[in-house]
Amino acid sequence: MKEDMTRPIGLTPAILQKLLALNNAHAQELSWLEGDKLAALIRGAFWARRIGGVEAFILAFDQDSDYRGENFLWFKARYARFVYVDRIVVAAGARGRGLARRLYEDVFAAAVQARQSLVVCEVNTEPPNAESDAFHASFGFEQVGFASYRSGEKTVRYFCLDLNKKL
Repeated sequence: MKEDMTRPIGLTPAILQKLLALNNAHAQELSWLEGDKLAALIRGAFWARRIGGVEAFILAFDQDSDYRGENFLWFKARYARFVYVDRIVVAAGARGRGLARRLYEDVFAAAVQARQSLVVCEVNTEPPNAESDAFHASFGFEQVGFASYRSGEKTVRYFCLDLNKKL
């Protein structure tokens, strides 16, 4: 298998440690996780993929997931069917190779296969994440809301991509 292709996570102890390290290196954007919590998220995900020996990974949930993150619940209260991208991260040394784009295209294909038409996510505005803003804009995601958590310490904008318009 080509090293830059997406593949199932393959939740071994070694892979879990690499995923955890990559996630927690980006905790400001994603949120800090312990190993058991990350493993549970992976097991409950609609879509969980990685590239290489964990140069990048993505976790997404659909509306039927037991996931209870506050951003996921925001979407669940507003949409009957959707695929929610909870986290996507690329290691610093692997950036600029289109890995995040490949992971998102993988999610889009899985969503279409599952007869889903909406892919949703949130992007931090506080702390700001201009790189993520540009990335999501390049796919045509549109802002559909916003929220503030922890007394304004974290503010997010909610985005939605209608795959029927994209395809």
